[in-house]
Amino acid sequence: MQQILRVLPPGSTVLDLGSGPGSFDATGFPLTIVRADIAAARRSSRDFVVCSSARLPFGDHSFNAVILNHSLEHFTELADSVSEIARVLACGGLLYIAVPDASTFTDRVYRWLGRGGGHVNLFSDPDVVPRMITAATGLKHAGTRVLCTSLSFLNRRNIRSKPPRKLLLFLNGNETLIRGLTWLLRAVDRAFHRRASVYGWAYYFGDSLAPDVQTWSNVCVRCGSADPSVLLKSAGRVTERRLLPAVYTCPACGGRNFFTHDEDFGYLRHTV
Repeated sequence: MQQILRVLPPGSTVLDLGSGPGSFDATGFPLTIVRADIAAARRSSRDFVVCSSARLPFGDHSFNAVILNHSLEHFTELADSVSEIARVLACGGLLYIAVPDASTFTDRVYRWLGRGGGHVNLFSDPDVVPRMITAATGLKHAGTRVLCTSLSFLNRRNIRSKPPRKLLLFLNGNETLIRGLTWLLRAVDRAFHRRASVYGWAYYFGDSLAPDVQTWSNVCVRCGSADPSVLLKSAGRVTERRLLPAVYTCPACGGRNFFTHDEDFGYLRHTV
């Protein structure tokens, strides 16, 4: 989504919808960010608004960009929510939407583990969201990035409450196990050109956008941050090991992960 934040003029207003306390770090961006969610956040700021996505308390064309980072699948009134997004988005505005692919191993495990995980809209066709959004907003669908998983939702470090009993099947969220399982999914995909390590899609909308939609295969098992393999190598974060898979340290949290080359997953790229 930073590809959208970077092209916005200073002072632009951005709505982070369905965000909890915030779905992205806006540090360093000279923008006005409004976070909005139907539930009050524990660590909310003065720019946090409690509201329904189907009834937004903002004026028409209020925002230069709207971000829906893994929230659209949770909206119980999908059609009304999409209409409201179209209403509050400024003419010529930009839109970012990330959703899980309900047909993937990762999302099936997430919903099984969390008794549905709050996913009331199950997307399994990559073209459904672009058609719906373009029809409602008139925005150009600028590109789709295929998102890889890290299974970070299984990581015990990320579970604040009592973990579900089902997590025992994953050694109660052991990070070493999750790291190995993620690597195995990537290995299967490399060998057989499958989608075992895919999580979902990120969609970019806007006439002025020309996003980079290369699949980033390195996603941290601890914090879920993704980084391009070229950047990780140039930053000196990759350690090659004889007879063992290469590893890298996550720039965001320092977590240790197995390293893969993005070019090995070029077949996953989705064309508009």
